[in-house]
This record gives sequence, structure tokens and C-alpha cells, in this order.
Amino acid sequence: MSGSKDNTIKIWDLEKREEIFTFTGHTDSINRIKVTSNGKLVISASSDKTLQVWDFETREVIATFTGESAINCCAVAPDDVTIVAGDEGGNMHFLRLEGVGSRE
Repeated sequence: MSGSKDNTIKIWDLEKREEIFTFTGHTDSINRIKVTSNGKLVISASSDKTLQVWDFETREVIATFTGESAINCCAVAPDDVTIVAGDEGGNMHFLRLEGVGSRE
């Protein structure tokens, strides 16, 4: 999985060296990508001031958090529900994904 300045997240088959799928939806560079431990959700932090939560199976955005400045980093807690994100302004944001997506 890779995120880049072309505003996309790409899923790769490393053995075949082929792109499998591209997530699109951000309007600026992808700064960080995290995946929940169960592999069901992808969290992306972007310079477009958003943190997006993607359902890996449906490949759709299921939640968006908008900050005041570029979101530079994020981490997912072991519970797969709590996300911590940091923005360019030095703020930390604590988010809960309760009820978001299918995390059986």
C-alpha cells in the first residue's frame, strides 16, 4: 500500500509488481496511511486537511474528519476503534470509530 503526492492510495501485488486498486478521494497529498489490525479499515491522513476512513472491502470512504490544517500523521490503537491524528498546526485529535464500518 502506498500514498503519494498524486492524492491517491494504491494497493499493490508485490510479487507481480502490479497495481491492484487505487483509492481516490483526497484533494491533496497523502501524508500517512494506517490499516486497522483486522485489515478491514484503511485510515489516510492528507494535506487536504482531512482524515478519511475507507472500507477496504467496498473501497469506499465511510467517514471523514476535517481539521483546521494539513493532517500529517495518524495512528490506530490496538482496539481498532481509537485513532489519534496530528495536524500541521500542532494539534492532536482523538477520534472514535464506534459504529463506523463493519469491524466484526
